[in-house]
Amino acid sequence: MPTLRSSSSRPQSSSSPSSESSPLQRAVGPGPRGLSASSSSSVSVPCDDWDSNQASKGDSESLSSGEDSDFEDSLRRNAKKRAAKRPLKTTPVAKHPKKGSRMVHARGQKESEPPTSNLFDAVKAAKSDMQDSGDYPLTAPSPSWKKFQGSFCEFIRTLVYQCQYSLLYDGFPMDNLISLLTGLSDSQVRAFRHTSTLAAMKLMTSLVRVALQLSLHKDNNQRQYEAERNKGPGLRAPERLESLLEKRKELQEHQEEIEGMMNALFRGVFVHRYRDVLPEIRAICIEEIGSWMQSYSTSFLTDSYLKYIGWTLHDKHREVRLKCLKALKGLYSNRDLTARLELFTSRFKERMVSMVMDREYDVAVEAVSLLTVILKNMEGVLTDTDCESIYPVVYASNRALASAAGEFLYWKLFYPECETRMMGGRERRRSPRAQRTFFHLLLSFFVESELHDHAAYLVDSLWDCAGPQLKDWESLTSLLLEKDQNLGDVQESTLIEILVSSVRQASEGHPPVGRVTGRKGLTLKERKIQADDKVKLTEHLIPLLPQLLAKFSADAEKVAPLLQLLNYFDLNIYCTRRLEKHLELLLQQLQEVVVKHAEPAVLEAGAHALYLLCNPEFTFFSRVDFARSQLVDLLTDRFQQELEELLQSSFLDEDEVYSLAATLKRLSAFYNAHDLTRWELYEPCYQLLRKAVDTGEVPHQVTLPALTLVYFSILWMLTHISGSGASQKQLLSLKGRMVAFCELCQSCLSDVDPEIQEQAFVLLSDLLLIFSPQMIVGGRDFLRPLVFFPEATLQSELASFLMDHVFIQPGELGSGHSQEDHLQIEQLHQRRRLLAGFCKLLLYGVLEMDAASDVFKHYNKFYNDYGDIIKETLTRARQIDRSHCSRILLLSLKQLYTELLQEQGPQGLNELPAFIEMRDLARRFALSFGPQQLQNRDLVVTLHKEGIKFSLSELPPAGSTSQPPNLAFLELLSEFSPRLFHQDKQLLLSYLEKCLHRVSQAPGHPWGPVTTYCHSLSPVENTAEASPQGYPRSKKRRIEDPSRQHREDISASQEESVQLISIPPTPTLTSTAVKSRQPLVGLEEREEEGNSELAFTQSQPPLGTQRSRPSSPQHFETPLNPSGPGLGNRLTRLSLMEDDEEVEIQNESSEEWQDPAKQSSSSEHRLDLLDSTELSIEDF
Repeated sequence: MPTLRSSSSRPQSSSSPSSESSPLQRAVGPGPRGLSASSSSSVSVPCDDWDSNQASKGDSESLSSGEDSDFEDSLRRNAKKRAAKRPLKTTPVAKHPKKGSRMVHARGQKESEPPTSNLFDAVKAAKSDMQDSGDYPLTAPSPSWKKFQGSFCEFIRTLVYQCQYSLLYDGFPMDNLISLLTGLSDSQVRAFRHTSTLAAMKLMTSLVRVALQLSLHKDNNQRQYEAERNKGPGLRAPERLESLLEKRKELQEHQEEIEGMMNALFRGVFVHRYRDVLPEIRAICIEEIGSWMQSYSTSFLTDSYLKYIGWTLHDKHREVRLKCLKALKGLYSNRDLTARLELFTSRFKERMVSMVMDREYDVAVEAVSLLTVILKNMEGVLTDTDCESIYPVVYASNRALASAAGEFLYWKLFYPECETRMMGGRERRRSPRAQRTFFHLLLSFFVESELHDHAAYLVDSLWDCAGPQLKDWESLTSLLLEKDQNLGDVQESTLIEILVSSVRQASEGHPPVGRVTGRKGLTLKERKIQADDKVKLTEHLIPLLPQLLAKFSADAEKVAPLLQLLNYFDLNIYCTRRLEKHLELLLQQLQEVVVKHAEPAVLEAGAHALYLLCNPEFTFFSRVDFARSQLVDLLTDRFQQELEELLQSSFLDEDEVYSLAATLKRLSAFYNAHDLTRWELYEPCYQLLRKAVDTGEVPHQVTLPALTLVYFSILWMLTHISGSGASQKQLLSLKGRMVAFCELCQSCLSDVDPEIQEQAFVLLSDLLLIFSPQMIVGGRDFLRPLVFFPEATLQSELASFLMDHVFIQPGELGSGHSQEDHLQIEQLHQRRRLLAGFCKLLLYGVLEMDAASDVFKHYNKFYNDYGDIIKETLTRARQIDRSHCSRILLLSLKQLYTELLQEQGPQGLNELPAFIEMRDLARRFALSFGPQQLQNRDLVVTLHKEGIKFSLSELPPAGSTSQPPNLAFLELLSEFSPRLFHQDKQLLLSYLEKCLHRVSQAPGHPWGPVTTYCHSLSPVENTAEASPQGYPRSKKRRIEDPSRQHREDISASQEESVQLISIPPTPTLTSTAVKSRQPLVGLEEREEEGNSELAFTQSQPPLGTQRSRPSSPQHFETPLNPSGPGLGNRLTRLSLMEDDEEVEIQNESSEEWQDPAKQSSSSEHRLDLLDSTELSIEDF
């Protein structure tokens, strides 16, 4: 990576060659125009290995001027140099000199001096204004300034266009303009630097256009001259030859002058500003150099200019990297220019390929698009290894990135084999063979790459570039229905998934679940295409769906997605196109599939497909309803027979158990989607469950679907009662069934099978929530008799189940396959589901809110698994009752402390790892109160008082000097002290003193927990007291009072001084170029040491903006508050609490949790972009 070294630290010399001439003078040489461009730093760009000669040649010269002066002083000196060095002129520059311009006569005497003082005074005034305010026209948010940048750039373009035949070659205007822009571009003021760089780059772009026109004129002139000279002696016109020679000479002079101006702008502005600290300035430079290379490739498309784009590919800001990729994309899109990019490609190809994984999605999208263009226009450049690093991106969650990768995949693998042939200027329809080749390649890529398990994401990635091929459902179905297609089982399943995914994509028009797209909706044209595609796919698949089901009916993995095709059909076509015979075939196949399979996915898909067809609005509803009745009658009769056998016999073989369980699964799946109340399945299922609970002789395979079936039966009864006026008898009947089922589920919570326990818990929590007091909201008071409140025993059993099945460590799962990733994830999702159900019962008032302590006390320990659920529960609980919520938080800490005390005893309790975890939990609870201290004042004070009472609730035996067993709880309570006001701290100290009068303690030896808690309440400890706006104050550096230091007898070797005597002003930095890494590293090392005064002055903000952070605990004596004389006059060897425990709260949400270890102090050293514009090139 190249390093840009600044020579700002070198001593300036007025006799140095670099300070004697401007960039324009060095480029053009001595002549009628003298121009000086100032720069505050001398820039040396080291050469890379691939173009050392070009780099050394182009960047060996440096621009330097007085480091301690600003651009206006440089302009004054340059004006004097220009007047002194301007040679004599025999003719005036312009016929009508403008006011303020120089007229130099034969004797070299100046007729007038330009009034530069007014300009410089205006610039100085503008500079002071810009430093006071950070807004300027290019960044002003006002609507009136939104179009300023475009108008400003258009003005510069028009200026050059109007002056390209006259004033552009006049010595004075352009020289002064370039000199002004060059000086302003090196200003410390961001507004000047940004605006002047934009103006200079746009001026350069306009000059490039002029140079291109001059080049074309020269070529035309040369052709005219050759044509005239090749004429015969009698036809040749000497006067025309002479005029053409004069014209060519004039064009040559103009081109040299334009090139001189461009060199001055490039070396005086671009070379410095392409690595400016401001990303907007760097983006401007890269964008413009890309346009120069495209428009005037003869001069600019060389390695000496391309290297700047290559280096900037490593920039740390998104916008700059994006401009680089767009510039390169424009170059690689032109096949005529790719030959000149071979060296650049070989040097920076690795970086371009790695940018596919850029953290910014738009940059990654542009990188993939660039590689696609390279793939099209430069054969053999991208190796197989390069392409393999791009293939996984087709499964990215961002749709734009995945679509770009899909296009790359299409052009790499599919297009060469399935290229469309052109005949007569019109695209011929793709042959079936080409389509089959496309799908075979698609299958090979998906199966062999093994990058993902779902082909829907691959289809979505290829949809934009290969949509017509993917919508060729005729070829897809023909491949599936062929008898000799030579497809394996995995390939058939993948091809069916591709078929379903393409049908869904064409019908719904949105990407699959989990893929993000920024579009809000479809356009009118897209909706019309979507409707047409839906009709086409329905007409094609209705006759073929029964055939596909018949062929793959034995395979559950294949038949389940085929049944999902009905979700995307236009079912009205069955009526409008008279396709009822195909509907009959479909119903027959559907019945066979349901009877044949017992997998939940197949049964759910079949029940949902039948539900879609059972719409009363369809004319074929009667046929479908009759088929449904036949199917349910068949299943019910089978269930009755098998149930009688089970109830009468004491033993069932495995086949009978499997048959009964499969029948119950089918009925349960259909009961979920269809109302089967008239078949009266509640009573037989309840008898089955009662026998399972009483005797335990019913296998768990039968119990699980029976529980679900009874649950759906109760819900369908509630639906009937809610929809119409119900009698008291119906309400009581439903209430009795619900209570009886809840008792069964409560009994199942203690079952030996964990699956039955979890199923009973889920169904029980859902039923309790449905029949909670919320069911009468909305004018449904007639349902009040159905409201059910669980008893205390049921609530305790639910909480116990939660402790045993949710809050367990991963190692306690007890499964032999628990180490597998997919099983771990499934188990975690199931546990999260159980916890969410319990938390909903708490928030809706079904369970006592105090039971939330069983959840809150695990917040810190299981933060990674359930942190979001517990946080949301805590937030909602505080919205319901803030006072009760604070009491629950204290109750959670009490429970944890009591458990630890019973396990370990009171000795050395505060040194255990479990106690440290409790302190972290208390810190999280304290942060949950948010920055609104005034609103939470009473709650925090009450929490402290209750905590003090608990810590002294159990006293030691009379006459004993040992501390109370609960006294260590004060250390947990100290975590809430930063939430207190100063006045409340004084009151709590007095309250603690009164409580301690009842306890006998050895004089002069205060207990450690009391000392820690008193220190957290002492005035010495800075707190996050709220500002008038309600937000916490910034951390401040603690200032030691001299008299206090005199009172405290502390050895200097044991204490790190944090006294702040004075802060020297930060030295003014004048260079706006990116400096090398070494000085910045040195600065960072000095900042980390913390003992260097120089580092302190450079890195610390003004007094009062940060707090010192001791590197190790400091021990010293602290005077006790006067309100507590009973505690002694002094506390010995008090350990400072870490300042980073007081974490600043995010302003946008008062309930936001943050890890204190990850908090960054507000005093962190940052670059002030208005005063210092230095960056390390390694940060790119």
